[in-house]
Amino acid sequence: MNQQAANFFEKPGKWQAAYHMLRELIEDQKELEEDFKWMHPCYTLGGKNVVLIHGFKDYCALLFHKGALMKDPKGILIRQTENVQSARQLRFRSIDEIAQQQAVIKAYIKEAIAIEKSGKKVALKEVAAYPVPEEFKIALEEDSSLHKAFYALSPGRQKGYLFYFNQAKQSATRTSRIAKYYQHILNGKGIDDPE
Repeated sequence: MNQQAANFFEKPGKWQAAYHMLRELIEDQKELEEDFKWMHPCYTLGGKNVVLIHGFKDYCALLFHKGALMKDPKGILIRQTENVQSARQLRFRSIDEIAQQQAVIKAYIKEAIAIEKSGKKVALKEVAAYPVPEEFKIALEEDSSLHKAFYALSPGRQKGYLFYFNQAKQSATRTSRIAKYYQHILNGKGIDDPE
């Protein structure tokens, strides 16, 4: 048992009973190992992420890391946003929903395990699919340290920054976002990495 995950399940909160029920359903699959990632219990197979338990204000969920590859015969998997490429959520608004769908939840967990065992991978967009905004092009051209640091980042971190910079509709906002994350990039951090 992972101690950080155990602490997560002991903390009082709105979804605690639901979390415990989801944990039991996952633990029925003896092959998965409990870990703690992104501040949530994450279940892995051979070190690879399979499913994560998390909660929000209005629902709790199982997040299947390769959910895009799942068949989803019940049509219940949710893509959190249009920019999420691989993960899909199975959402619950009450413990009763979980109780009523236990067989379906177990089937989805089994399918996620089978996908991980198969070695299948979700074809992700390449960094080249994300345009470099003009303001960031100029910053990269004018600052060799920034250029070197940005292109030393992992492709996922590069995509995170490009996506965020491109979301701004105005040039001034893009420039301000670039300035805000300048040091973060120089430090080799992704947009969501702690300082």
